[in-house]
Amino acid sequence: MKPKNTRPRISVAPMMDWTDKHCRRFLRLFSDDIILYTEMVTSQAIIHGDRDYLLQFSEAEHPVVLQLGGSDPKQLAQCAAIGEQYGYDEINLNVGCPSDRVQAGRFGACLMKEPKLVADCIAAMQANTSLPVTVKTRIGVDEFDSYDFLVNFIDTVHRSGCNTFILHARKAWLHGLSPKENRDIPPLSYETVHRIKQDFPDLTIVLNGGIQSVYQIEEQLPFVDGVMLGRAAYHNPYILAECHQAFFAEDHMLPNRHQLLEHFIPYIEEQLSNGVQLKHISRHIIGLFQGMPGARSWRRMLSENAHRHNAGINIIRQAVSKIPTSIL
Repeated sequence: MKPKNTRPRISVAPMMDWTDKHCRRFLRLFSDDIILYTEMVTSQAIIHGDRDYLLQFSEAEHPVVLQLGGSDPKQLAQCAAIGEQYGYDEINLNVGCPSDRVQAGRFGACLMKEPKLVADCIAAMQANTSLPVTVKTRIGVDEFDSYDFLVNFIDTVHRSGCNTFILHARKAWLHGLSPKENRDIPPLSYETVHRIKQDFPDLTIVLNGGIQSVYQIEEQLPFVDGVMLGRAAYHNPYILAECHQAFFAEDHMLPNRHQLLEHFIPYIEEQLSNGVQLKHISRHIIGLFQGMPGARSWRRMLSENAHRHNAGINIIRQAVSKIPTSIL
């Protein structure tokens, strides 16, 4: 069991098609301390694509981590420096995504089979940026799922200078399971992550996978340095306010959901005036009233109307009118 950490590392996972800049700006309303991640951005896209479109973000999003996908040390080093120039707080390398597209690019979870290459990538990135460089990975991949395999991976990558590992507590199957199935079918093994922390006490070890509540986070923190939330935070973002109160500001009163929405509306109006369609923002706030009276009507109003041409802030106003003002 590790010593009690008064400032645990609580974060929201990088999630493709979900944790874009609109989502992160919304999630930041719930806590100033929870770490947010970008979607995975490939090194090739950054080097050859529209960098401003891919990387620009609001100062209000800090602390925010840029997650990179790639396996070429020189390219990743270049992208780490670019990420620092854009103002990110940390650079993270994806060694956990099991999708076919990612495998075809020789990055993501398949890199677990090449720990020396991952170490070379980390070393090159660290040599090119002053930011912390971290790794998000699985506890195994395909038939490479022994504890000794994971220990060798962690040790090899750590020796290149990486001191923080976010461990999704499931192995990945690169063939036969879809990315969605890889999030659910391989069994969770929190004990494996706990054991890694025991064997590498000087490393920062963050547990990811299957965590749904503040209570479950509290259960894990005696054994690891932090917890990363995934879909639970997206579908019910108010859990982040509960986390903020539980781990960062015990005297902080839980915010009112209606007030949080009012704080977000100026951002929505600004984006609409810049030509962003409402549907690209509203999809991220559907879970705001999860479990509350009127939540179904709120979701239906947004789902059925936000995609319409010239949909405006009135859609948000109509949707929130379905929620009693008395609820927290």
